[in-house]
Parts: sequence; structure tokens; C-alpha cells
Amino acid sequence: MGLADGLIAGVDGRIRCSWPGSDPLYLAYHDGEWGRPTADDRRLFEKLCLEGFQSGLSWLTILRKRENFRRAFAGFDFRKVAKFGDKEVQRCLADAGIVRHRGKIESVVNNAQRALELIDEAGSLAAFVWRFEPAAASRPKRLDRATLMAMPKTAESTALSKELRKRGWSFVGPTTVYAFMQAMGLVNDHIEGCSCRARVEKERRAFVRPK
Repeated sequence: MGLADGLIAGVDGRIRCSWPGSDPLYLAYHDGEWGRPTADDRRLFEKLCLEGFQSGLSWLTILRKRENFRRAFAGFDFRKVAKFGDKEVQRCLADAGIVRHRGKIESVVNNAQRALELIDEAGSLAAFVWRFEPAAASRPKRLDRATLMAMPKTAESTALSKELRKRGWSFVGPTTVYAFMQAMGLVNDHIEGCSCRARVEKERRAFVRPK
């Protein structure tokens, strides 16, 4: 019997979601990062920013440049990035190692400032975004590729997007925010049959949601 649509067998014999293909960097990201729940504010901020940069591009393009982005944006320490001025924006615009899009670069600086405001309000960025974790009953009973492809955004990602934009964040549309939620473990979108799905679900059960 062949593999279900959306799954692929790796050279190591493991069955995975098909989207990382055979690229080693992408496979490591799929296996070790994607879907793992986190309450680390800096990682959450970084992912929101990088998802904004991805708009119109592939995630693999951004992933290959991620270390360059980290160097350009002070490791995505939002307290430092919030202080960026025109000099730092011009430096980023001259950096061939990242995506040189003025609007997206300025968005990172703006969003860092908004993150500080949000932390004052909610205690942490993690405490705020995890309020939007979907209820288990709202999730598909069986997650296959067709179901996933029909779900580029959800009611929860739309609600989180709306709340962020109300607070002045930019490049945080509902589809961008859903990709963020998938990556940061607010949902487990490894499809049925992927060798990572059960492990991610176990981590999600053990994860202490931030208050």
C-alpha cells in the first residue's frame, strides 16, 4: 500500500509530512522545531517577524537566511530592536543576507515596540498568544493533507490577527498568523501518519500554558 497524500518516506526510513522534501535544513526544521510548543517570548517574536518576511516567498527561503536575520535584528531581542532608528533600518536595507524590503524591516521595529506594550498589558507575549489556542473540540477529527490545505486560516488565527492589528502590529494577517500558530505548537498540524505527530502531541499535553 502506498503512502497517503501529503506523506513521504525519507532516506532514513521515517514517514514525514511531504512539505520539507529531502532538503536537510528543512527536514531538521520539520523534525525538531515545527509544531513544538513554546512559551519563549523571543522565539515567538522572531517567528511572527519571519512569517511577515515570508509573505510572497517560500519558508525555505527565509529559513536559509534565518541566521542572517538574527544577526541583522539583534537576535530578535525586541527590547533592542524597539530602539532601532533610521541608521539601523538603512543597515538592514544594505544587508544582502536578508530580504531587503523596507516595509517589512520597518515592521519588525514597529512590532518590537508593540511587543513591549503587549508585555506590559499581558505579562508576556506568550501569555497573550496562547489565549488563542484552539479548543480541542474545534480541531479536525482526522488531519490529512486535503483538510490541511483547506485550512489556510482559522477563526482563532483571525481573532489573534485582529487583536494584534488593533494594537498596531503589522504584517500579521490571519494566514500569516496561522502559519505562526502551526510552527509554535498552538496546533499540531503534522498530518496523520507523520512520525512527528505523536511526539508533538505528547509535548503539547505536557506543555504548561503560560498565564
